[in-house]
Amino acid sequence: MRRLLRTIGMICLMLTLPGCVNQLNQRPGMIVDEEPITLRIAWWGGEFRNNATIAVIDLYEKLNPHVNIEYEYSSFNEYWRKLAPHAAGNALPDIIQMDISYLSQYSSLQLLEDMTPYMQSGLIDTTDIEKEQLESGSLNGKTYGLSLGVNAMLSIYDPEVLKANDIELPTDTWTWADFDRMGEQLLGKGIYLGTYFTPEQFFAYYLRQYGSKLYAEDGKGLGYEDDGLFVDYFARMQQLAEKKLIFAPDIWTSDIGQPDNDPFYLGEALFSWGYSNQFISTAQRYGKTLTISPMPGPNRQDGLFLKPGMFFSMAGNSRHKEEAAKFISFFVNDLDANLLLKGERGVPVSSSVKERMKLVVEPELAQVFDYIDWVADNSSQMDPPDPVGAPEVTAVLRELYDLLLFGKITPEQAAKDFRERANTILNGKL
Repeated sequence: MRRLLRTIGMICLMLTLPGCVNQLNQRPGMIVDEEPITLRIAWWGGEFRNNATIAVIDLYEKLNPHVNIEYEYSSFNEYWRKLAPHAAGNALPDIIQMDISYLSQYSSLQLLEDMTPYMQSGLIDTTDIEKEQLESGSLNGKTYGLSLGVNAMLSIYDPEVLKANDIELPTDTWTWADFDRMGEQLLGKGIYLGTYFTPEQFFAYYLRQYGSKLYAEDGKGLGYEDDGLFVDYFARMQQLAEKKLIFAPDIWTSDIGQPDNDPFYLGEALFSWGYSNQFISTAQRYGKTLTISPMPGPNRQDGLFLKPGMFFSMAGNSRHKEEAAKFISFFVNDLDANLLLKGERGVPVSSSVKERMKLVVEPELAQVFDYIDWVADNSSQMDPPDPVGAPEVTAVLRELYDLLLFGKITPEQAAKDFRERANTILNGKL
């Protein structure tokens, strides 16, 4: 029986995972005579990520019997709500899964450990990790997060669903105009063009397509001057919602999180949208062959970018920083660990692990690897980490997006409101 999941201000559900990695007794370097250490780790994720992460923790504990790892997990929004009081009390878990939208905020409050010394000493082995991935978790010359995987935005579709609706399959050069034409072909059929476009992610992509950014370089305001870009993007979304070609916000009040209720999994939506690390779980839930396509153009190479799926960060209050560093290094560099994780947090950042995994992975993961390789040649540099205040700006944008999809506000008014409220937040936070 696994140990009961301990709680520190959080209520978590313990899961068990049968099975283990073969040939543990043949591994070199097993540590048996060290002082007992208890590490705490927290992450957000779904069932697959939770089970896979627990399996990696089991593996690490078997190789390092002196280490006891207590874990906590929850959904994304719940995770940050639960983490906040621990941050306020300077009592964060030793290792926390970190999102790029919160990296500036947590590091500015001096809650995170600079991981640079641990990388320089070799406790965190970065030999096979590209410079761009290492820099993705850096701010002001310090490293506050190590990328756990490489991701890129994508479109996901079932070719058979498109063919059944007489829709031509998207190519690597399809555009928003093609997307709109597909929608016109679906009118009156009761079929969605696609699922929900998370506004802060896909509006940022649209801005990049036209040479702008969501946030200014100094983080003190929005990064685009032309509100026409806001109007153009969100007017399209509003019109699609009016035509019932994308989900309206009220669909999320239903039990849509279950495959039996999600229109995409029922064959009632052409596309699902998101990041490449989500493809594996989507394909497993869907149960039939799915295909990856890039996001619509034009100027796709300007819009697309490679990004860290998420980071592991070390808490500044940790009493076991060296052991935390060793676990993080194991997590990203050990082949067996990554075979368990299956790239669900992103394509492995270790080039040696990635190349070895290519030889043995299932077709769905191979498709993700190929897509990331394609994006690497057809993209531009990622924007800097979101500034302090970005979560509050995101909340404003989501609020306005819901009003837009319900037809309660015009795109022009939403553009004005967003600029005023976002700039107030960003100026007040710095």
